[in-house]
Amino acid sequence: MEDEDKIKKALLKKALGYNVNETVEEYSFTDGEPVLSKRKVTSKHYSPDISAVKLLLERYYQTYESQVMLMSDDELLKEEERLLKIIKKERKSGDNKV
Repeated sequence: MEDEDKIKKALLKKALGYNVNETVEEYSFTDGEPVLSKRKVTSKHYSPDISAVKLLLERYYQTYESQVMLMSDDELLKEEERLLKIIKKERKSGDNKV
């Protein structure tokens, strides 16, 4: 499962875009020893990749409807209770507003 998590994280990174700092170092020799003479650090931006977005959504994210279709009767009852609690909470907070 660890590899699966690595793949998902890599896909997410590519789907969202990311920045990378690249370092180029030049050395010169002084008394036969290499000495750092220049260091250049550049920041590179990689734009989001729509193919990665599509693959990520297809493979890892189901729609709520498809999740419900896969639920057992017990899971559906638990989900109903969860949603009813949310509705009650929203109604209470709505009553407190002017």
